Amino acid sequence: MEQLKTIGRELAMGSQGGFGQSKEFLDLVKSIGETRSKAEEDRIVLHEIETLKRRITDPDIPKRKMKEYIIRLVYIEMLGHDASFGYIHAVKMTHDDSLLLKRTGYLAVTLFLNEDHDLIILIVNTIQKDLRSDNYLVVCAALNAVCRLINEETIPAVLPQVVELLGHSKEAVRKKAIMALHRFYQKSSSVSHLVPNFRKKLCDNDPGVMGATLCPLFDLITIDANSYKDLVVSFVTILKQVAERRLPKSYDYHQMPAPFIQIRLLKILALLGGGDKQASEKMYTVVSDIFRKCDSSSNIGNAVLYECICCVSSIYPNPKLLETAAEVISKFLKSGSHNLKYMGIDALGRLIKISPDIAEQHQLAVIDCLEDPDDTLKRKTFELLYKMTKSSNVEVIVDRMIDYMISINDSHYKTYIASRCVELAEQFAPSNHWFIQTMNKVFEYAGDLVNVKVAHNLMRLIAEGFGEEDDAADSQLRSSAVESYLRIIGEPKLPSLFLQVICWVLGEYGTADGKYSASYITGKLCDVAEAYSDDETVKAYAVTAFMKVYASEIAAGRKVDMLHECQSLVEELSASHSTDLQQRAYELQAVISLDKHAVENILPSDASCEDIEVDKNLLLLDNYVQQSLENGAQPYIPESEHSGLSNISNFRSQDQHEASIHGLRFEAYELPKPPVPPRIHAASLEPSTELVPVSEPSYSRDTHQVETAASISDMGSSELKLRLDGVQKKWGRPVYSSSSPSTSNSTTPNTVNGVTQVDGAVNVNSKTRSTRDSRKPQVEISPEKQKLAASLFGGSSQIDKRATSANHKVTKAGIHAPEKAQAPKAAVVSNQVTVEKTNHQPSPDLLDLGEPTVASTTPSVDPFKQLEGLLDPTQISVTANHGAVGTTESPDIIGLYGNASASGQSSSSEISLTTNRDDVNFTVGLVDATVSTAHAGTTLPTQFPKGLNPRDSLEKDALVRHMGVTPSSQNPNLFRDLLG
Repeated sequence: MEQLKTIGRELAMGSQGGFGQSKEFLDLVKSIGETRSKAEEDRIVLHEIETLKRRITDPDIPKRKMKEYIIRLVYIEMLGHDASFGYIHAVKMTHDDSLLLKRTGYLAVTLFLNEDHDLIILIVNTIQKDLRSDNYLVVCAALNAVCRLINEETIPAVLPQVVELLGHSKEAVRKKAIMALHRFYQKSSSVSHLVPNFRKKLCDNDPGVMGATLCPLFDLITIDANSYKDLVVSFVTILKQVAERRLPKSYDYHQMPAPFIQIRLLKILALLGGGDKQASEKMYTVVSDIFRKCDSSSNIGNAVLYECICCVSSIYPNPKLLETAAEVISKFLKSGSHNLKYMGIDALGRLIKISPDIAEQHQLAVIDCLEDPDDTLKRKTFELLYKMTKSSNVEVIVDRMIDYMISINDSHYKTYIASRCVELAEQFAPSNHWFIQTMNKVFEYAGDLVNVKVAHNLMRLIAEGFGEEDDAADSQLRSSAVESYLRIIGEPKLPSLFLQVICWVLGEYGTADGKYSASYITGKLCDVAEAYSDDETVKAYAVTAFMKVYASEIAAGRKVDMLHECQSLVEELSASHSTDLQQRAYELQAVISLDKHAVENILPSDASCEDIEVDKNLLLLDNYVQQSLENGAQPYIPESEHSGLSNISNFRSQDQHEASIHGLRFEAYELPKPPVPPRIHAASLEPSTELVPVSEPSYSRDTHQVETAASISDMGSSELKLRLDGVQKKWGRPVYSSSSPSTSNSTTPNTVNGVTQVDGAVNVNSKTRSTRDSRKPQVEISPEKQKLAASLFGGSSQIDKRATSANHKVTKAGIHAPEKAQAPKAAVVSNQVTVEKTNHQPSPDLLDLGEPTVASTTPSVDPFKQLEGLLDPTQISVTANHGAVGTTESPDIIGLYGNASASGQSSSSEISLTTNRDDVNFTVGLVDATVSTAHAGTTLPTQFPKGLNPRDSLEKDALVRHMGVTPSSQNPNLFRDLLG
């Protein structure tokens, strides 16, 4: 009868809303769930907000209704709307004596507020009182709020009470106290003295408290594992007890005994056993037991097995455990679930670092994953292949990666795959010829996503050859590169970086073997310059390639016959808006007018292979320094000693000044002058009559405002005084403020890959069943897969034989490794010097309160063309940017104007494609253009004008402007006809 009454009351509550909530709230939830658009949902929520604003301010509202309104506010916040008008009511509810209302208030406050909110100060006193409560539920609610709301400043207010709660009689309170201390440790270093409490609570009788202690201990061991080596036995004992099902049944999950505690313990043991044989030997038995007892038919069981594999790959290797892990990996790879295959590929990548032979056992499974339509699994397989690449299988793996790179459209991942292909090709290339062909594919299909260093390394390899005294092999390498580039150059669209490499190679070695004539090579280069007329860098490379080809012809004593197309291109570039292209065109005209002897001195044959000896200590100046010292020059003083001497000199001058002050003075006193009352005029406050304007610097906006504000404040305190009589003072935001940089510590969470449940049960410890399965007839494998597997997973004996082959000589890793290691240091120094020079600007105008404008430091446009306005805005910006880059680039590699920067011209580098100082410097054996001298009596059939002088140019440009025609680089003949 009593049960019937209870059921009746529950039914009555359900008809009115159920579970203490009104029918109005349930109708709100129902109406929001039935909306079909965001606008309709917003309309309902805004109406609800207006209703709550009106009702929640009623002073006589019952507590039961207030609890419902707070829950409705939480629902509104969950939908993404602002309910800040009710935060204070949730704070008030935490002060209530009723347990239900107090817990509701704490729940709402932890959802509404953050640790830096202004209302936190109103809750600290309530939390302190609730932490001393006799009701453990109230204490638990307060500890939940402590973990969520207490910041670094308020930790000392509650820390003693939280430490005291570690000895509470209720296990729930102790567990939450551990969680609160862990939170304090993450926020502040002032609680580091409480770390021993975590060691004590590891031996707590309750498994929940012990499991909560594992989290802070894992963070501590991650930072310093050596300090916790003594806990290895304790962790192993706990893990053994958990695996043997000695914990209560309430801790089981899908029939697995406390799997999350097992995973955390395995992570801790992996950290403690890394590189420590003695500690790892204590873990072998328990890890083996988990392998044997773990059920792989459930999702959580596979997660524990995966963590065991990670632990085995981290601790000191054990052959039996590695074999057991390989068996588990094979089951993962043979599973029909993509998630398990992904875990198997990842686990296999961990094990091959210890034992590379394990991958050969699963070669067919890896190939199946490589051909799987799941893109995520395919990418993970490529990472595995990257880890197992060697000289015997690099060709197959890189070809597979390039094919996959062609098939994807994701530019970010395409860049990643291209970098992996380049890295593998540089490290394991069986021959230089294969390396060049592979780089051509990467450049052709990855485009400008390839790093500039790759182009530098490719050009250096072609220039240096095999690195041995084998001129025939080097000549064959360069000839094959020229042939491949002449074949690729006809493609419709090629990346700019690849075109620069092609132009450089054709200019250096296009006519070296005599197979192709100079007219043919220059014709191809001219086609490239015309096809990519918008790319000034490619045109610059093409013009310099012209010059090298013609120089080789002159040096060989042959007559230079320039094609009409090339002649038109050079004439066009002679009047180009780009100073770099114009300079290259003039230099080309100057070089081809010289005789054979002069050209051989300016552009020697194959000079890119010559080494330059750099005297870093400048020993050549020793005689000059010694002679200067004998003539009475002062010796060099280091900066540290120089600063000390300057301080001493300052002290001496100060002492002399004090002595002169305290000494006797015999000058006559000046006659006193009558005081004159000062007269302040309005004009005297005008800054333009008192201060001299200073040129405007190119500072950023924030720096300019801060410095200007500081300067005005200093000046106002000393000289200028603002008259504020009769001016009304108002509250407002200050105009000038300097925001202090904020630092935020970001922590990277550890994630565990999710695994889907697999149908069917597979028992790990059934050896007889695995033996029977191995005897079953296997599925027929196609010959293509067998061939691919043999290529990817070749034996170790084959590796040594192929690596020592005479025809396949790898020079990339051995020759260029030292240069790569030294390049970044020089880059840091050069970049710092450039920044210091750039930031040296004059002081800003103290009275200029306007927004600063960034002024260019180096003019990059011809002033005559600026006067005539012939450049359109886009070309001006491009030219300016080009000039800005040119000021920080390395010297021109193949060009003939080494001192162009000294004359104010900004020239782009041919091999250093960007301002990156890490790039390889190819300025080898080149002669400065200033030493080019022409011998009299030498004439060549092709001559060029030096270009229009500025006056004629201005007159002709004015004529064109009167006729209403804009000069165009696309139709130079029309422009030439208009100019007469």
